[in-house]
Amino acid sequence: MGRVEKYVLSAIEERGAIHMALIDPARTGPEEAREIARVAERAGTAAIMVGGSIGVSEHMVDDVVLAVKDACKLPVILFPGSPTSLSRFADAVWFLSVLNSTNPYFIVLGQVQGAPVVKRYGLEAIPLAYLILGSGGTVGFVSQARLIPYDRPEIAVAFALAAQYMGFRFLYLEGGSGAEPVPPSLIRAVDSSVDIPIVTGGGIRTPELARAAVSAGADIVVTGTILEEGGDLYSKLTAIVRAVEEAGRSRRHLEPR
Repeated sequence: MGRVEKYVLSAIEERGAIHMALIDPARTGPEEAREIARVAERAGTAAIMVGGSIGVSEHMVDDVVLAVKDACKLPVILFPGSPTSLSRFADAVWFLSVLNSTNPYFIVLGQVQGAPVVKRYGLEAIPLAYLILGSGGTVGFVSQARLIPYDRPEIAVAFALAAQYMGFRFLYLEGGSGAEPVPPSLIRAVDSSVDIPIVTGGGIRTPELARAAVSAGADIVVTGTILEEGGDLYSKLTAIVRAVEEAGRSRRHLEPR
């Protein structure tokens, strides 16, 4: 287990649950990324994820990662949609497999292509099982996922158990960017069946939705779309971070920080 993974697990233990901000280089340039990172750190975000599902080159990722690292001290974790979305300047990478893809490329072949690059760059690889649910959004289409319906939690549970037994150390339940968030009932069903930390994202744009996800069992809440919408980003992120951590402490019966 590497330094970033230890930090993430320690932060979950200390805060009850954590928030991560996702910056998509296809939609966000270096200057905007620098400001988002600065605000996110002030708001209490635990880490910055950088990645996107389509239209991202290594040069674009490099520029955003460098801007983020210039603006804050939070760890930068890559969230790659392809082997070309890696950056030597990041701290770690979610080494992910889309377990419910119908295309072997997104399950293992893309990872085979990217693994030598991860090794060469000295990136900390954090094994992550990635399940795409509901409407799936762009990532569901690009990853050729056989989408797991929200009203069939038993399917998500079976995939989640398989992920744990195969040795993945984190599980990501993805509803798709801007789509309907993963329902708390499904998160709760998965959480009651597995022991590995649960990450969830897609469509979580309010403190209420973030609180509901954590109360149901999510350990990490990821938001990306709200970072691109403008407005008072600090207030929006602060409210979501507070909701995440309050729900996490309540679920784990921790004292307020």
